[in-house]
Amino acid sequence: MKTMLPTAHPNLYSELEASVALALETYANVHRGTGYNSMAATLLYEQARNTILDIRGLKRNKYTVVFCSPARAAALEASLRPGRTVVLSSRELGLPLGLRAVIVRINAVPKGVPFQTGGGTVRLASRRSVVWEGAPDRFEAGTPSVINAVAFARALDLAQRFGISSFEPDSQEAVSPDQILHEDDLLELSGRNLLERLKETMMGRGRSVPVAGGFMPYIHADNAASTPTFPSIWNAARMAWRLPADQQAGLVSAVRTLCAGFFGAPAGRYDVIFTANTTEAVNLAAKALIGKQPRELAPENETVVLTTSVEHNSNDLPWRYAEGVSLFRIPADDDGFPDLIEMERLLREYNEDRVHGRKLIRIVAVSGASNVLGTCPDLSEIARIAHRYQALVIVDAAQLAGHRAIRMDADGLDGLVFSGHKMYAPFGTGGLILRKGLWLAGDAEFEDARESGDENVLGIAALGKAIDLLERIGMDVVHEEELRTTRAALKELAAVPGLRLTGIADPDSPRLARRLGVISFEMKDVPHNLVAKELAETGGFGVRTGCHCAHLLVKRLLGMKPAREALANLGMKIAPRIMGFVLPGLVRVSFGLENGEADIRRLARTLKEIAGRRRSRVTRFLAKTHNAMPVWTESKIHRRMREAVEREALTVYGAGPTGSAGIRSYFPELSDRIPSGGLAAAMPKSLF
Repeated sequence: MKTMLPTAHPNLYSELEASVALALETYANVHRGTGYNSMAATLLYEQARNTILDIRGLKRNKYTVVFCSPARAAALEASLRPGRTVVLSSRELGLPLGLRAVIVRINAVPKGVPFQTGGGTVRLASRRSVVWEGAPDRFEAGTPSVINAVAFARALDLAQRFGISSFEPDSQEAVSPDQILHEDDLLELSGRNLLERLKETMMGRGRSVPVAGGFMPYIHADNAASTPTFPSIWNAARMAWRLPADQQAGLVSAVRTLCAGFFGAPAGRYDVIFTANTTEAVNLAAKALIGKQPRELAPENETVVLTTSVEHNSNDLPWRYAEGVSLFRIPADDDGFPDLIEMERLLREYNEDRVHGRKLIRIVAVSGASNVLGTCPDLSEIARIAHRYQALVIVDAAQLAGHRAIRMDADGLDGLVFSGHKMYAPFGTGGLILRKGLWLAGDAEFEDARESGDENVLGIAALGKAIDLLERIGMDVVHEEELRTTRAALKELAAVPGLRLTGIADPDSPRLARRLGVISFEMKDVPHNLVAKELAETGGFGVRTGCHCAHLLVKRLLGMKPAREALANLGMKIAPRIMGFVLPGLVRVSFGLENGEADIRRLARTLKEIAGRRRSRVTRFLAKTHNAMPVWTESKIHRRMREAVEREALTVYGAGPTGSAGIRSYFPELSDRIPSGGLAAAMPKSLF
């Protein structure tokens, strides 16, 4: 029996915002990161699923929840037999989150290749085969929106208890798009002064987390996966979800204009389509550009997509699985720069000399920056070469957008994809920018895609405010500061015994200006996941370890032989939980606006301490063969971290006046369903 609650209740927006603000304090990428914040974010995300199932009275071992954009939810529903899903919409709650919770029986999810491919949908990828994730991950392509999912689950509970109209906007509270996007408490600051002030205000900055011997301030060094946010961006999101429906379109339009300016894509020549993330945007680009053959090409021609050997899965798999398309990868050097001479040779061979008959290279799809090596290729030169042979250039700017200025029209880029969650706006919005006239999938599909993305007004507002702040700082300043941090990091890490850097390692290299603050490495006697574990437990760091959704590149950097790759593929199919702990990989640290030289010095000190510890022969052997460390017994410090994370979840899902006693205060029946190991027992096994 539920606890009786008073009929008069506090402002539910305030209670919902209290929960989301707490979640933002520990925001990080889910499932694949390491460190305290990744543990917390993963638990909060999985608890959002559990909360929805509990509200519906469904058993967790029989049903799952897939969080989707409206377009993706429609595709998932269409792939199942009628009546097999229940779709809950954030729009029905009155919240413009652009989110659907698709409830489906676990044994009813479709098998085989998912309808959207890319990051998060695979366990392991090789050149010719893919081992897919199970449900629900296989249908949540790209980085999931943790914050929107937490907000959805929390709001669903509040609406259940106080009525479906709990979140009807109040027109008296509404403000203009200009106020949301361009007004904040730091208006008098710009350039480096604004950057320094923002560093101080980063949400969660300086927050103490458990480490061996006590507590230390958490340091987020996984910005290549996801970036935290700032109060002014969160305030823009808060104001956006209080906007009446008839005023939301004006805000979306204003941010579309901001995006066009920020990326150098004049509105008269480019379309801006909002999506859930980069992965959804690449899948949409593949559908849009290969919807049908352009008129100037004979119908018998076959499309070839040219990409590189350094791509993230999200810029490889959507093209690989596009219908009627051949994929060819340009080799890259050890620093990650693609071979442009080979690229031009292939374009001439296919498109001018017609050596390959009906096959034409129509699309060159490249990353603006590698998420493993930080390498930024010369996009203007790539576009010049591609256009000479009538090929289009599509850029995956997920890693580039928040770090370097992009000028699409000036550099001749035909398309570009990006994500807000790597630009300090982790609220589930990304985008596809495409030169007008290139959309081949049909007008109805264009409108459906645009309507789906536009629904997440919260995320769009946050993205717009992030762009506003970056422009006020100046992308030249962002570049210079990151270059200084990267140079300092390379110098410090080079002095760590047994540490081997990948990519550009010389801090004085003339190529360094083309490297972001993304640094991957391995240690001589310590397996990569053990390094990450000890960075978290000793130094309070959050980093990433593994293949970083760039399996082809990482396996090449580690010299992984075809026979071992085939064995790993087989192992992932037969025993994925076991194999997931022993796969090869690299440790990656990646910097954002909040990081500085003090973080670098602490990182180097911690790594030297890790390098100086005695290791068993087995541990040294695993490190030498680039393997991860298998499952170990939970340490005392990890137990403290897990217990603290569980308290975080109870606070987030019970924040505010009506839920201050935690989850159990308004879900007493949940007490019997929480596993004996606590809420974290419902979380997927981490590298810890």
